[in-house]
Amino acid sequence: MAVQQHFITVGGLRLHYLERGQGEPLLLLHGYPQNHRCWRHQIAELARYYRVVAPDWFGWGQSERSSNHQADYHAEVERLQQLTQTLGFDHFNLAGHDYGGFLALGFAQRYPRNLKRLAIINSRAHRSFTPAFYRLTAFQCYCARRALLAPLFTYGPLYRLHRRTLRNYVPGCFNEAELEDYIGWLRHHSGRRWWTSFFRHYEVAPRRELEEGLTNLHLPTAVIWGDADRFCDTTIARDLAARIPNAELTILPGVGHFSMEEAPDAVLQALEQWLARPETGQPYRDI
Repeated sequence: MAVQQHFITVGGLRLHYLERGQGEPLLLLHGYPQNHRCWRHQIAELARYYRVVAPDWFGWGQSERSSNHQADYHAEVERLQQLTQTLGFDHFNLAGHDYGGFLALGFAQRYPRNLKRLAIINSRAHRSFTPAFYRLTAFQCYCARRALLAPLFTYGPLYRLHRRTLRNYVPGCFNEAELEDYIGWLRHHSGRRWWTSFFRHYEVAPRRELEEGLTNLHLPTAVIWGDADRFCDTTIARDLAARIPNAELTILPGVGHFSMEEAPDAVLQALEQWLARPETGQPYRDI
């Protein structure tokens, strides 16, 4: 089965994506700071029955990094809608990890009738990060928004800092080449400038509107979580599963944040069970 890699333009920005298989559409969204390769263990099997599309989100991987576009949450969710329209996805399955899960939840609430099923994997979702990582991310946002402090990032050691943090996941989640593929663009000033622009618009606080909308989602939902996640606590997963009426929770014992890479078979099994669930008649209850 051939793997096709494409570039398309969405909202004036060039986006790279991988496509494989035929059938019911399945869109896979990666998290920070990765790209479509984080799904490499699941794509081939899923593509036996589905048309799988795994993009590099705008700014990541091989997609365009433009400091001229705003990365605030509402704009990012609208970009996701524009992407699905460009791909011709009118009614599809959506799975997201980390930042991808954050966007997927917003999309599900804003465009519920476009979705067949929703899966969220180790994501801040409607809440936020563990206290230590919350403080770090809030500090990044604070500095990125101030002209005198932003050069700490655009001219600073972002690549080395990311490598030092993520080196702990080699070889358990990804190898050296894959790590370089995820963060190598931070070696360049243009990459660091885009990174700073991204955090200038990013909001780290919990999103009340997403929390309030959870009980109105009525589509088959999978919540898949490694319980050793240092960034996104399992309390988020359990809250999602408790509030979304058709949610099923899968906890992966001893698995960390990058669960698709650390426990690929378990994640694949959970996704296959999710995709086998029949659609419900009403994906979202209007209020």
